[in-house]
Amino acid sequence: MTIVFKLKGFEQEGFEIQYAAGVLRRGGLVAFPTETVYGLGALVWDERAVTRIFQVKGRPSDNPLIVHVSSVEMVEKVASRIPEDAYRLMEKAWPGPLTIVLPRSERVPRTVTAGLDTVAVRMPSHPVALSLIRETGEPVAAPSANLSGRPSPTTGYHVIRDLMGRVEVILDAGATLQGVESTVVNILTEPPTLLRPGAMPVEDVERILGRRILIPGFAKGLEHAEKPLAPGMKYRHYAPSAKLVLVEAPLYTLECLKELAGYIRRQASLNSDGKLCVVATDETLQYYSGSGLKTLSLGSRRDLFEIARNLFPTLRKVDEEDCRIAYVEGFPEQGLGLTIMNRLRKAASEKHYLNC
Repeated sequence: MTIVFKLKGFEQEGFEIQYAAGVLRRGGLVAFPTETVYGLGALVWDERAVTRIFQVKGRPSDNPLIVHVSSVEMVEKVASRIPEDAYRLMEKAWPGPLTIVLPRSERVPRTVTAGLDTVAVRMPSHPVALSLIRETGEPVAAPSANLSGRPSPTTGYHVIRDLMGRVEVILDAGATLQGVESTVVNILTEPPTLLRPGAMPVEDVERILGRRILIPGFAKGLEHAEKPLAPGMKYRHYAPSAKLVLVEAPLYTLECLKELAGYIRRQASLNSDGKLCVVATDETLQYYSGSGLKTLSLGSRRDLFEIARNLFPTLRKVDEEDCRIAYVEGFPEQGLGLTIMNRLRKAASEKHYLNC
């Protein structure tokens, strides 16, 4: 049985938080909001509870989890060593959507780290998440609170749809602020390496560190990592049940976007078996008028924060609209555009590149 607590806004204390913390301490699973997406948490030291996370989600066992903390003292419990760069990032970027890869403490079960000698750690900024971790009194291991491979949950409703009856508690505090997962950086390499772009643009991390960060192909979603060092590196993720077709271009000028929309219309006209949808932006909706295609808007290209926040709810809506195939437009890879493209490339089952 799953208990769902509806929290009023950013409620930080009370019976609900105390009850959920007690469930974690007793070996149960709790879904909770963060500023990025909802997480599915277990006490980090409880290997049986952590194993249940993988079972409940259908998550591959070689896909490591992120450890969530509420203080630097908790970081010192899960990491055997904390480099100066890590302290610098903690001071400037925490609490917030940045995950730092550190050397693993021997106390951390290898189930959490998928057998790696490193551990990924972050301090969320959502008041409910911080309050839950503080009340629990120990770090909490948590991936996103969805079935593996599905679009990440950005509302309590999404979590209920995926995990009702599978976990002990769901803390529903409404929609998350940023809508995409945290940025993951490995500072143990030289130069530091971006393992997953996220809600904190990599350019902001570079400004804090005062030097460039290596961005490998898998961080752009262009290839799969052989061995995942952080969540989202190896497997297909974030995907709706419908076939998702991503159409990219070298530039996204108005002329190119018009040509891209024409290309999608032509491709869609060749597919008549089932409902077709287009995941578009405000700037291109007009080009699909009269096509008979169902359009789902991500928002304006002038606001990548809005695009990122709307991405996962829109991908879930693709299935709610019973679309068989959904075409989606690409984005430039600067700032949050890199994060958006990573998610779209991971979710897409087919990719087209348009020279315009």
